[in-house]
Amino acid sequence: MGQPFSRRDLIRLGLLAGAGIQLADAGETLTRKTIPSSGETIPVVGLGTNAYGVSDAGELEARRAVLKRMSEVGASVVDTAPAYGDSEKVLGEFLTQLGIHDRMFLATKITAAEGERDPGKAMFEASLERLLTGRIDLLQVHSLKGVDPLMPVLKEWKAAKRIRYLGVTTSRGEQHEELLATMARHPLDFIQVNYSIGDRAAAAKILPLAAERGVAVLLNLPFGGRRGSLFAQTNGRALPAFAAELGIASWGQFFLKYVISHPAVTCAIPGTTKISHLDDNLGAARGALPDAALRKKMEATWDALAS
Repeated sequence: MGQPFSRRDLIRLGLLAGAGIQLADAGETLTRKTIPSSGETIPVVGLGTNAYGVSDAGELEARRAVLKRMSEVGASVVDTAPAYGDSEKVLGEFLTQLGIHDRMFLATKITAAEGERDPGKAMFEASLERLLTGRIDLLQVHSLKGVDPLMPVLKEWKAAKRIRYLGVTTSRGEQHEELLATMARHPLDFIQVNYSIGDRAAAAKILPLAAERGVAVLLNLPFGGRRGSLFAQTNGRALPAFAAELGIASWGQFFLKYVISHPAVTCAIPGTTKISHLDDNLGAARGALPDAALRKKMEATWDALAS
């Protein structure tokens, strides 16, 4: 992906360990950050599951292996949504089969048309059925659709302990102003927003406001996404020499270390369907995080690649 060898090649050949990467072996500690509204901590790298709704047996087994691996090494944050095909159903079945529901920090989403709560309520009940659970750790209003009518309902569910945290999401820059207004209008435990080294717009206002208001931050699209994969800019390019200071041995880790090192960020949730990629991603959740000076060097490195 980012070097002459792909992440898969490096892992297969054992070169990542030789380069200083810490793979996700049991007993190794993942860096954790605090949820401001409660003081609870969660690992700084989790799992996005937009592509988990599949029926192919081989792909299903790969997804099951990812979840099993997460539970073995202490990774826990899993983000899904009813809009992600059969992802909730796949997750519910595998978390139950593996007996690891109680080890995971499970987040899903609801939506509602403005002024209508009942569709959102029905969506939540259906999610509980598909996920085979009676409680969700984090329930988010997806893409800010129906925030105002749904927020009182989410507060009721939180008080009733049907959900532990409430929040809202966006993955589009054109919604950032609306997200800022929502953060000012409602007391939120979490926001979810798009942020990467190639898309730093959220750092201007959204992340500072989250820090000011004590709101935890999940990051989607840490590898690019709608703006294009960050890996496309790194083909054949060696990592900068200073990456070794942070134990970074792949461009994936470079991108993740950058975003999770922002003081306002709580956890990044890259989409991951292969155990080799999971292990590589979790390497970013170990060891030192870049300070402000190193973050500037990382930005300069990326800007030079992308120019």
